[in-house]
Amino acid sequence: MRRLAAVLAIAMLAALATAPVVAAADPTFGKATATQAFLQSITLEQQATLPAGVHRLEAYVRTGTGDVTFLAEVPKIFDRLRRMRRLNFILIFLEANNAALVRRFSETRRPHPMAPDRSVSEGIRDEREKLRALRQMADEIVDTSDMTVHELRQFFMALSRGRARGRLVITLLSFGYKNGIPVDADLVFDVRCLPNPYFVAGLRRRTGRDRAVVAFMEREPAAREFIERLEDYLRHAVPYYIAEGKSYLTIAIGCTGGRHRSVMIAERLRKALQDVGARVRVRHRDVALS
Repeated sequence: MRRLAAVLAIAMLAALATAPVVAAADPTFGKATATQAFLQSITLEQQATLPAGVHRLEAYVRTGTGDVTFLAEVPKIFDRLRRMRRLNFILIFLEANNAALVRRFSETRRPHPMAPDRSVSEGIRDEREKLRALRQMADEIVDTSDMTVHELRQFFMALSRGRARGRLVITLLSFGYKNGIPVDADLVFDVRCLPNPYFVAGLRRRTGRDRAVVAFMEREPAAREFIERLEDYLRHAVPYYIAEGKSYLTIAIGCTGGRHRSVMIAERLRKALQDVGARVRVRHRDVALS
């Protein structure tokens, strides 16, 4: 599995007992962008109840400046918050690989707050080390390397709604093995063993959402049986994740390029899991790359 590097700064805490969330954001989109995406996903009432104890932390995230030594105190703060009965929160650690972080810092033309006179890579390394303990405390870890700002906002919205309703949020994530396995996947299913539409005349440039590709897959006995067994397994397994109280579950389906088989199966699983008591969404990571 490709190992992705992580860099983090904390974004916000929503302290309503109904749908509180701790969002941890890295500089993948810029700290301010991640914070804004989170705030846009919660209500004004929730924003108004952010605990005063995280104000210094939020200022660091929003501006990328300030007394970074304060970050060493963060694990103790969250440890105290976890013990507060009126809160029901989760700590989300957003991470990205080095290439994505360096590229986005370059696009903003800003120095890393921990390396104003050094390279961005050195700042990323130092920040990662200082936040190692906080990452280990996280309830959920999400890789944002390939996410857009809109996808990040949708993620927060889905998570906030799912927590408010006490429902598991399932993400069906199609991907291509040639681009690496998603680091945030809870379950990974390899469908490269199935017949590949890529080698069929007229289907190479299509995707798993096109009717012609779906028809090709449905005609193949091996594909039909594989999908049916996978549907049965997930319909059986998901209720256990719900009973465990898991906030969200990422199910990754991978083929070679992430364009045909994995996309078709992810879409099919969306329909199969609609009535399992969870919120289901689909994301096709590599469909535009292959």
